[in-house]
Amino acid sequence: MQSSVLIIFFVHIVSGLNIDYQITTMNTMIDRLIEKMTLEEKIGQLNLISIPYNSTRPIASKNEIKDIENGLVGGVFNSYTPDVLCKIQKLAVKSTRLHIPLIFGLDVIHGHRTIFPIPLGISCSWDMTWIERSAQVAAQEASADGLHWTFSPMVDIARDPRWGRIAEGAGEDAYLGSQIAKVMVKGYQGNDLAKNNTIMACVKHFALYGAVEGGREYNTVDMSRIRMYQDYLPPYHAAVDAGVGSVMTAFNEINGIPASGSKWLVDDLLRGQWGFSGLVITDYMAINEMIVHGIGDLKHVSALALKSGVDMDMVSNAFLDTLNTLLKKGVITQRQIDTACRKVLEAKYKLGLFDDPYRYCDNTRAQTEILTDENRFVAKEVAKRSIVLLKNAHQTLPLKRQGTIALIGPLVDDQRNVLGTWSAAGNKTESVSVITGIRNLVGGQVNIVYEKGANIIDDIDILKLVNAKGGDIELDKRSPEMLIKQAVRKAKIADVIVAVLGESQAMSGEAASRSDIGLPKNQQKLLKALVETGKPIVLVLMNGRPLTLLWESKHVDAILETWFAGTEAGNAIAEVLFGDYNPSGKLTASFPWSVGQIPVYYNHKNTGRPYNGTGLGIDRSRYLDIPNDPLYPFGYGLSYTTFKYGPLKVNKRNFIGDNEILTVHLSILNSGLYGGEETVQLYIHDPIASVTRAVKELKNFQKIFLKPKELKQVSFNVTVNDLKFYNSALKYIWETGEFIIYVGPNSHDVQSISIHWSM
Repeated sequence: MQSSVLIIFFVHIVSGLNIDYQITTMNTMIDRLIEKMTLEEKIGQLNLISIPYNSTRPIASKNEIKDIENGLVGGVFNSYTPDVLCKIQKLAVKSTRLHIPLIFGLDVIHGHRTIFPIPLGISCSWDMTWIERSAQVAAQEASADGLHWTFSPMVDIARDPRWGRIAEGAGEDAYLGSQIAKVMVKGYQGNDLAKNNTIMACVKHFALYGAVEGGREYNTVDMSRIRMYQDYLPPYHAAVDAGVGSVMTAFNEINGIPASGSKWLVDDLLRGQWGFSGLVITDYMAINEMIVHGIGDLKHVSALALKSGVDMDMVSNAFLDTLNTLLKKGVITQRQIDTACRKVLEAKYKLGLFDDPYRYCDNTRAQTEILTDENRFVAKEVAKRSIVLLKNAHQTLPLKRQGTIALIGPLVDDQRNVLGTWSAAGNKTESVSVITGIRNLVGGQVNIVYEKGANIIDDIDILKLVNAKGGDIELDKRSPEMLIKQAVRKAKIADVIVAVLGESQAMSGEAASRSDIGLPKNQQKLLKALVETGKPIVLVLMNGRPLTLLWESKHVDAILETWFAGTEAGNAIAEVLFGDYNPSGKLTASFPWSVGQIPVYYNHKNTGRPYNGTGLGIDRSRYLDIPNDPLYPFGYGLSYTTFKYGPLKVNKRNFIGDNEILTVHLSILNSGLYGGEETVQLYIHDPIASVTRAVKELKNFQKIFLKPKELKQVSFNVTVNDLKFYNSALKYIWETGEFIIYVGPNSHDVQSISIHWSM
């Protein structure tokens, strides 16, 4: 035993010495390089440009080519494939005086060529193993396609589904968002950035971007410091603790200063308090946009960004155009330029680009590691786990493998929209539509009839906007009335209707805010006509945000939320519909009753006049026309089986000091006929504290599989770290008092037990 301990101790010592040696070697190499660099070359490293993708050659302007040859570009994004990127890299390495390689990036948000569900969908799996695996596959494919860097994960907490970019994140909860941030970084970066199958991650948008006012893209953010620290900053911090290589600043302002110019945010918080030592880049044109914010002219905002701790300017050329002059005038210092340049060079060093600038230019990997059968299998497994069953009246699902099924809707035979927003190098010809997936699974067992029934959207004004950002929607030549009439005719001969409705992928994501987040009006008309047939209806949704589904929840028999499920969408949806996979997804963002409820989220605070949902509630904090609670709460998701929760038990009720551990345990019984997974969720409420606290906060969860009639014991350990919060002085503390422990299948349907913990 003693010898084993000594061996472990020795391994840790050697490992630490090796890391120190690597850092010393890197610093020595970069010190020597910086000494040789001219001022212009240093500033050039801070310049990140966009060169659009072309399958045979880089589409670069003459000025961009000239800048690369002169060492005035540090990195390029929006191009990929080894052939294209090798041409650009050779231009930099062979033409520049010091042969410094470029870094290549792309928005690989939820897969590269093999597309996974949108991040909001992936988060609904609550499965950290599969989430990490999705990032590993994305990194493997992106690196095989010549890339070094992804602008992911996006970890912005979002409580307003009007905001289109809610699709890119993990929903409304900081704890769950933090767990996902950590595994995404690990999946992308592995344990060694220099390996040719890993890529550098970039956490974004730092910070608070998910709290834009009115859910409107690029809008203002204004919140208290306590709310920042408690509810919005933790996922960024988690990514930093996980070793993320880079951070992207947000478009929004914080405390009246745009994020890219905020010294408090970047230098004091990110680098000072959190100890981040990696690369900081701006979002697209963010430095220039500070001028429109009203902060100053180009020279002023460029100086502000550099002084705040920004290292790399995305696209705007602000650093390239101003830093030389600003240095001569004494507005900025040589040390500030050198520090930013060093961060760029360090990222390239860690990626192994100084050892071999062409290490990612391997056409063999591109041909053998992209869109493989294994990668598609992983995509299908993740997609199945991301699907959330919202309603299943009369055991409508799973579908029987007999009779006639009517597939109705504009998204039934659609290969583009299943890929979702930010689908990187995804190709719609390689994706599986719903009708193809169903035919693949049960084509020889059931009779399938199909009608489109409606366009995705008929509103011409909105259609123009959606198509301008890649919607690719073509209106059917048939009139809306004829589309519905023909769909109803097919529906009437079926035993069951599967209506596949929702959004275009371009109706969510960046610059895709919506004030009305229900199904488009023309699709609602179609659904109402289908309901009038009296046939059982399964509503399969494709969308990038929580929707308002009050009418739908009352009138259809089953609702399956599939998000935009990626390359294998059709196969995954088919397996869930027919019971080959029992849905296990749980919502990570609340579905509101109506837009007027927004923002609605589970971990809100009490008011001085809370409404408990019973009685008239006169002079209480409530709506006159709808409940306070969402239609479908955070953590909610049904199964084809039923899980019965036994009573909560604890090891004791009174605890003292920092070192004790509360053990919460209960039994879970699968009382149904199907094997299935259940996500058991633990929440804590601190009813009396020095600052007001949320009514409950997620602190832990476990995903377990139970066979039919199987009983399992589930236990959670709770420590004082789970009781901590930020007080008015922004100290992360816990306080003596009562704590209420909640456990349940979602944030609403919980049982509780009270304990006391004192200092």
